[in-house]
Amino acid sequence: MQAKEGEHPFGDVGQLIALGAFLIVWAGDSFLLHRSTFFSTHVPLYLRLGILALTLVLAVYLYKSGHRVVPHEQRPDALVTNGAFRFVRHPLYLASLLTYLGLAVSTVSLASLVLFAAIFVFYDYIAGYEERVLLAKFPDEYRAYRRRTGKWAPGIGKGR
Repeated sequence: MQAKEGEHPFGDVGQLIALGAFLIVWAGDSFLLHRSTFFSTHVPLYLRLGILALTLVLAVYLYKSGHRVVPHEQRPDALVTNGAFRFVRHPLYLASLLTYLGLAVSTVSLASLVLFAAIFVFYDYIAGYEERVLLAKFPDEYRAYRRRTGKWAPGIGKGR
């Protein structure tokens, strides 16, 4: 699997490994072993499922909006700042992270939450790589975009 222009060379493979590892840990802990789900009895199911629904709805919006703007087949020659990119600089990565978070919270799997934190560090690393590529390709435009758009959440992480 070859990385597309501007993407980290191990980004796609790393994301697949992260997905596989997360699903194994989450499903194994949540439905078979129950090693770290002991807090689930203290958090009401309606609250856990509400958080899951909220994260999944937001993830679907980010994913659809990000892919509609930047299809895989046709990379843009200009910096993309519309659609979900108006709010965050990495909407597709954020969609994945929200899905992981929603699943982990839905069963209150502490093992999954720890793995989620590690996956977040990985995504932040590959996002940083891609930001350096974009900064080199669109120096002034990307600096301005970065100043007005949060990295992972609207208004948070502007300029960095």
